[in-house]
Amino acid sequence: MTHSTNELADRLRDSAQYVKGVGPARFELLQRLGLESVGDLLFFFPRSYEDLSDCRPIRELQAEKLQTVIGEVVELEGRTTHSGKGLLSVVVSDKSGVVLEGVWFNQAFMARRFRYGQRVAFSGKPQWYRDHWQMNKPQVTFLDAATDVENQPKIQPVYPLTEGLHAEQMRRIQRHVVQTFAEDAADRLPPGLLKKHRLPSLPEALRHIHLPEALAEATRARRRLVYEEFLILQVALSLRRRDVRTRHKAPRLPITQPIDAHIRRLYPFDLTRDQNRAIAALCKDMAGERPMQRLLQADVGAGKTAVAVYALLLAVAHKHQAAIMAPTEVLARQHWRTLNQYLTKSRVRRQLLTGGLTEKERRIALAELRMGNVDLVVGTQALIQKDVEFAKLGLVVIDEQHRFGVQQRQQFRKLGVAPHYLVMTATPIPRTVALTVFGDLDVSVIRGLPPGREPVVTRWVEEAKRPKLEEHLRQEIAGGRQLYVVCPLVGESAEDLSSSPPDDGGAGGVAASPAAARRKAAAADLKAAEQTYEQLRKGAFTDFTVGLLHGRMDEKAKDEVMTRFRTGEVQVLVSTSVIEVGVDVPNATLMVIEHADRFGLSQLHQLRGRVSRGPVAGECYIVARDVNEETQRRLRLFVRTRDGFALAEEDVRIRGIGEFFGTRQHGQNELRVANLVSDADLLQLAREDAFALVTADPALREPAHAGLRSAVLERYGQTLDLVEIG
Repeated sequence: MTHSTNELADRLRDSAQYVKGVGPARFELLQRLGLESVGDLLFFFPRSYEDLSDCRPIRELQAEKLQTVIGEVVELEGRTTHSGKGLLSVVVSDKSGVVLEGVWFNQAFMARRFRYGQRVAFSGKPQWYRDHWQMNKPQVTFLDAATDVENQPKIQPVYPLTEGLHAEQMRRIQRHVVQTFAEDAADRLPPGLLKKHRLPSLPEALRHIHLPEALAEATRARRRLVYEEFLILQVALSLRRRDVRTRHKAPRLPITQPIDAHIRRLYPFDLTRDQNRAIAALCKDMAGERPMQRLLQADVGAGKTAVAVYALLLAVAHKHQAAIMAPTEVLARQHWRTLNQYLTKSRVRRQLLTGGLTEKERRIALAELRMGNVDLVVGTQALIQKDVEFAKLGLVVIDEQHRFGVQQRQQFRKLGVAPHYLVMTATPIPRTVALTVFGDLDVSVIRGLPPGREPVVTRWVEEAKRPKLEEHLRQEIAGGRQLYVVCPLVGESAEDLSSSPPDDGGAGGVAASPAAARRKAAAADLKAAEQTYEQLRKGAFTDFTVGLLHGRMDEKAKDEVMTRFRTGEVQVLVSTSVIEVGVDVPNATLMVIEHADRFGLSQLHQLRGRVSRGPVAGECYIVARDVNEETQRRLRLFVRTRDGFALAEEDVRIRGIGEFFGTRQHGQNELRVANLVSDADLLQLAREDAFALVTADPALREPAHAGLRSAVLERYGQTLDLVEIG
């Protein structure tokens, strides 16, 4: 019987509930893992494999090594231990007469699966217990007398699970799905690329990644699937880049010697070599009618804002409006203050537009913007609301782009304009991340610090030495310096506790329930900002004024406490990571980060950057206790490393791209199988192929590209606004 392509696609869209071995109850468990359809199951890949090829007699077992034994059930017992746990003991014996005991705790259902005289295979890591070998919760394969053990799978896939869904159940479901539906999966890769890179077809790759006969098969299958995932993304980014550059025209804003001289007179310092190199690149971009699409990334304190000011003033010099958008009102107001310092003697008309304005203030601001009476506007997401109209927008600067969703760069175009874009981040971005999240942009990097910036002294302080640290800090504050105390949480609400990243940055095989996550976080006895604030103002810093800043405060309260801190009225500011970016108080050169293990390396580096804003060397002290070996290694790396780019690479390696950015985005970082660190070579290969392919076939109209075109539109069409090929 033959099927049409549409019929095959429809079969993969069928509900997973009706797959053999699922049913309504198990379907609810699969939904927890985001598995709704047959296709979802087919593309739900193992996270690792168990190699069960080491099959040996019981008498030849070695402790703590994964091995398999074949035997006959000779004893079967269920009982309750002294601690109240249910225990199932199944003893098997092989031809040598030696026995091995398999034990399961609180899994009474397992008893129904065994009977005396049954032939079984136990796989696990044995331990010598009293006078015999024992395996705790071994993997079981049930054999009949005629079963040839050589025909049993030697490589067992290990899937992510959820509470109530067992490994063998998941394997059986996936085995059926692959055997029944793998051939239905249409190959999206052009035949030429399959041949060029010697890649297996999609059905073959799906069979081998789920049901490999050898680890080499799984490795080859995974390589093909990783390449495909990267290629679809890079084709989407290439199409988006091409679409912006060919379909949209931005105003030409060339630099001239008089404009350059006029802008540079506003700086009270000389720009660094890296800053001048970045300015030269953006001037070249803005001189053309293709919209500039440039990412400016800088290490903490390297001076990216000075470069952005140059671009903003270049646009204004050509009688065009310029906008800078920040993710928070705290950061927007910091940019506002910085620009006012640069433009004290300037006639540039400027406006602050944030959610904190009254209705009347906003109405007046929007009218001025619409009539062209504002040259430069600073704001938050309030800038991209439907009622915002620009008279003549020439440049948009988006700061800390990764804190916005990936679609927000498109919003200004939907307002009816095609400006130049400068996207900034002070979070150094690893190269592989830049090629994915910002893969449609040109990149400028600023590494060197401006003259006079002293590196921050960083130390890890043990809890026992806290009194000595507090005495040192009191002396420094009495001498006129100011202190940040940074905490990871506010209060002990369920939302806070469940949203905190795990200590080791890893993911277990079983998805924990929200309640379990909250209990685990609560047990860590974290110091909340509110609690720390009360403790410090009544204890170690009772002689000083202590302020509190966190994300749940309204904008007016945030601005008030920051103003008091900036003027020196508040000497100690207890805060959450809301100060991570944009806070610039040169006199605040002291920082203590509580429970530093709860922050990623890049976030720690950003926080440390708050105390490197002036000529005095900053001091950063991190406090963490009862941390595991991996976390100790991570924190030691932070203490000794000042290079934000090196820390960012390590952060992504340990925590992944989602945690690296702190908040989940949609689109580029939702990779099913690819790893941005270990698969960097495939990312580069896919990028080269994608850009060459789009150059040759800009709308993917060739028949060989039909599958790829469909995959790109399905995955990224709306996210990346791929209008032209839609």
